[in-house]
Amino acid sequence: MNYADRDPALRPLLDRVLSADDRARVEPLLTELGALAAGDLDRQAALADANPPRLVQYAPGGDRVDEIEYHPAHDRAAAIAYEEFGLAAMSHRPGVHGWPSKVPHTVKYALSYLYVQSEFGMACPLSMTDSAARILRLFDPERYAAEIAALSSTDPGLRATGAMFMTEKQGGTDVGLTETVATDQGTHWTLTGKKWFASNPGADVILTLARVPGQGEGTRGLGMFLVPRLGPDGTRNAIRIDRLKDKLGSKSIASGEVTLEEAYATPVGQLTDGFRQMAEMLNVSRLSNAMRATALMRRAVRESVDHTRVRRVFGRPLFEQPLMRATLLPMIIDTEGALALVLEAAVRLTAADEGDQSARDLVRVLTPLAKHTLCKRARSVTGEAMEIRGGNGYIEDWVNPRLVRDAHLGSIWEGSSNVIALDVLRCMCRQGAHRTLADTYGGRAETRGRWELLHKKGDALLELPADEQEMRIGRYADELTRAVMETLLYDQAAHETETTGNGRALLVARTCTALLDDPDTPPRAALDHLAELAEGGRVAPTPAQETPAKENTVKEPAAHG
Repeated sequence: MNYADRDPALRPLLDRVLSADDRARVEPLLTELGALAAGDLDRQAALADANPPRLVQYAPGGDRVDEIEYHPAHDRAAAIAYEEFGLAAMSHRPGVHGWPSKVPHTVKYALSYLYVQSEFGMACPLSMTDSAARILRLFDPERYAAEIAALSSTDPGLRATGAMFMTEKQGGTDVGLTETVATDQGTHWTLTGKKWFASNPGADVILTLARVPGQGEGTRGLGMFLVPRLGPDGTRNAIRIDRLKDKLGSKSIASGEVTLEEAYATPVGQLTDGFRQMAEMLNVSRLSNAMRATALMRRAVRESVDHTRVRRVFGRPLFEQPLMRATLLPMIIDTEGALALVLEAAVRLTAADEGDQSARDLVRVLTPLAKHTLCKRARSVTGEAMEIRGGNGYIEDWVNPRLVRDAHLGSIWEGSSNVIALDVLRCMCRQGAHRTLADTYGGRAETRGRWELLHKKGDALLELPADEQEMRIGRYADELTRAVMETLLYDQAAHETETTGNGRALLVARTCTALLDDPDTPPRAALDHLAELAEGGRVAPTPAQETPAKENTVKEPAAHG
């Protein structure tokens, strides 16, 4: 099996959003990683999940070491991610897999999406390593050139991993309550405090926030610091790992409680920019969360389709039975729309990094929208897939329990759904993000009416008292997300109809519209072509499916190389 070959949407989407050169470069990587994800990586992921990391606090002689022991399966999965495919290096250095420049975010997220379908946990330290390199490169590249090089290395002897220690007992969502204190020692700083959720606590390069004396209260008093695992003299820094968390999911990687005991640290950029730097880091990490949710959905859908193909009930396969087809259909459509949204955000992020301010404004709201809706949807899709498999789906011999456990993480880490919805509201209040979305995606005849309604609805929401805004933003954020997904599916449909003559993507888009308008009435055409929707294949375009060219005055991003 090859996960790239079994994905009906991935390659066609990349055909549209990548330049011809980038599309050609990524093809052999899709084939190679798709096979690994379905084979060796999947086996290693199961082993790593069953054999979680172990904290060794003391050496035999009694010295405090705070080392984390990993199963060899974890190390193999890490080698595939960091070294063989350079997933943490792609955005920071040219030459990875022969790219003449840095690899576009679109390629990174597409490959990571294949990887996560087998190994979800490793994507957390991968994302933090990638994000740490990004923050250092954006805010203090000269001081931290060596750290950036290590974080973006694919050499097993040189590469470093990153971590972000942000959460404290009293200050998770409300980061302004951070109590860790920074003390200026002249040549460096020391940090003292406790961090309650510290994933990858054995990381080489740790970014964290601490309170800078005299800088003020709340978030304005926070500066960002780099805390290395080893001090300048090569000895272990004063980072005490108190214990590892016994988590519901993501068991292949370590998360712990950490005490900083006057730990050696150096500032990142201007200390007054700490909160802004953290926000930049979190926004990229949240897009990674959305990608991971999409990967879990794709794996769950594929498992369900394969199971219903061979499981016979009352004389015929489950896949052929009407109620099961109606159950599978929204799972398939949402998974395809989710991938379109993640890759769209990645395209815009690449443009933003190249200096496009309009793309930066757009990705600022696309990221929380994707994180909010896709992570919640992954919980229901993986849960539905478990039920579809029946009793076996509840048994640890099968992948479904792991998919369900991991899916719940996305809606919690990097901000719970309510926190993310409030971030969407913040984007609306500060920059009219709902209007930006309507201007960007409201040009298609098929979705124009929905966008006009959402534009008016957003304006009306902002006229309400603050408490009313907050009560309503969650549902409205979902509506915005699904409207973007719907529009992107029509964009893809137009591309595929023009370039291949295949009407499958048109059927996907029209089914998305039908389910948004009436989720209780799945369209007959989609049910009749469920095999093509689930597994790929040609669908003859019908007059009812024909879609006019996009009418949009907003300039589309050029294919990037």
